[in-house]
Amino acid sequence: MKVPTSVIAAAGLVGGYGVARWTKKRPLGGVVLAAAGAVAARQWKDSAGKGAAAALTGAYVAAFAGSHPLAKKVGAWPSVFGVAGAVALASWAVERRA
Repeated sequence: MKVPTSVIAAAGLVGGYGVARWTKKRPLGGVVLAAAGAVAARQWKDSAGKGAAAALTGAYVAAFAGSHPLAKKVGAWPSVFGVAGAVALASWAVERRA
Protein backbone atom coordinates (compact mmCIF):
# COMPACT_ATOMS: atom_id res chain seq x y z
CA MET A 1 0.00 0.00 0.00
CA LYS A 2 1.37 3.38 -1.05
CA VAL A 3 1.44 6.17 1.54
CA PRO A 4 -0.33 9.28 0.20
CA THR A 5 2.12 11.94 -0.91
CA SER A 6 0.32 14.57 1.11
CA VAL A 7 1.09 12.55 4.24
CA ILE A 8 4.74 12.12 3.27
CA ALA A 9 5.20 15.84 2.68
CA ALA A 10 3.49 16.86 5.92
CA ALA A 11 5.43 14.23 7.86
CA GLY A 12 8.68 15.51 6.37
CA LEU A 13 8.03 19.04 7.58
CA VAL A 14 6.77 18.03 11.02
CA GLY A 15 9.28 15.20 11.45
CA GLY A 16 12.21 17.30 10.28
CA TYR A 17 11.43 19.99 12.82
CA GLY A 18 10.75 17.47 15.57
CA VAL A 19 14.01 15.61 15.01
CA ALA A 20 16.00 18.85 14.91
CA ARG A 21 14.37 20.12 18.08
CA TRP A 22 14.55 16.93 20.13
CA THR A 23 18.06 15.89 19.11
CA LYS A 24 19.36 19.48 19.09
CA LYS A 25 21.03 18.56 15.78
CA ARG A 26 19.63 20.72 13.00
CA PRO A 27 21.45 18.81 10.24
CA LEU A 28 19.71 15.60 11.34
CA GLY A 29 16.36 17.34 11.00
CA GLY A 30 17.47 18.49 7.57
CA VAL A 31 18.13 14.89 6.56
CA VAL A 32 14.57 13.93 7.54
CA LEU A 33 13.17 16.95 5.69
CA ALA A 34 15.20 16.22 2.55
CA ALA A 35 14.49 12.48 2.53
CA ALA A 36 10.73 13.00 2.79
CA GLY A 37 10.91 15.74 0.18
CA ALA A 38 12.74 13.45 -2.24
CA VAL A 39 10.21 10.65 -1.78
CA ALA A 40 7.32 13.09 -2.19
CA ALA A 41 8.85 14.66 -5.32
CA ARG A 42 9.26 11.26 -6.94
CA GLN A 43 5.64 10.32 -6.19
CA TRP A 44 4.40 13.73 -7.38
CA LYS A 45 6.25 13.22 -10.67
CA ASP A 46 4.80 9.73 -11.10
CA SER A 47 1.24 10.73 -10.28
CA ALA A 48 0.91 14.29 -11.56
CA GLY A 49 3.81 14.92 -13.95
CA LYS A 50 7.03 16.90 -13.94
CA GLY A 51 5.46 20.35 -13.87
CA ALA A 52 3.25 19.57 -10.90
CA ALA A 53 6.16 17.89 -9.14
CA ALA A 54 8.31 20.98 -9.62
CA ALA A 55 5.56 23.27 -8.33
CA LEU A 56 4.82 21.09 -5.30
CA THR A 57 8.51 20.70 -4.51
CA GLY A 58 8.80 24.48 -4.65
CA ALA A 59 5.85 24.76 -2.28
CA TYR A 60 7.52 22.25 0.08
CA VAL A 61 10.75 24.28 0.15
CA ALA A 62 8.82 27.56 0.49
CA ALA A 63 6.82 26.11 3.38
CA PHE A 64 10.04 25.17 5.17
CA ALA A 65 11.50 28.63 4.62
CA GLY A 66 8.24 30.41 5.43
CA SER A 67 7.75 28.53 8.68
CA HIS A 68 10.67 30.40 10.22
CA PRO A 69 9.30 33.96 10.07
CA LEU A 70 5.80 32.64 10.77
CA ALA A 71 7.10 30.97 13.95
CA LYS A 72 8.08 34.39 15.30
CA LYS A 73 4.44 35.43 15.10
CA VAL A 74 2.53 32.29 16.13
CA GLY A 75 5.11 29.98 17.72
CA ALA A 76 7.20 27.15 16.36
CA TRP A 77 4.81 24.21 16.49
CA PRO A 78 1.75 26.10 15.22
CA SER A 79 3.88 27.40 12.35
CA VAL A 80 5.17 23.94 11.42
CA PHE A 81 1.71 22.38 11.62
CA GLY A 82 0.25 25.22 9.56
CA VAL A 83 2.73 24.98 6.70
CA ALA A 84 2.60 21.18 6.78
CA GLY A 85 -1.17 21.32 6.46
CA ALA A 86 -0.94 23.79 3.59
CA VAL A 87 1.51 21.59 1.68
CA ALA A 88 -0.57 18.49 2.36
CA LEU A 89 -3.69 20.22 1.06
CA ALA A 90 -1.90 21.47 -2.06
CA SER A 91 -0.50 18.01 -2.71
CA TRP A 92 -3.89 16.39 -2.31
CA ALA A 93 -5.57 18.93 -4.58
CA VAL A 94 -2.99 18.65 -7.36
CA GLU A 95 -2.84 14.87 -7.30
CA ARG A 96 -6.63 14.60 -7.20
CA ARG A 97 -6.86 16.58 -10.44
CA ALA A 98 -4.21 14.49 -12.20
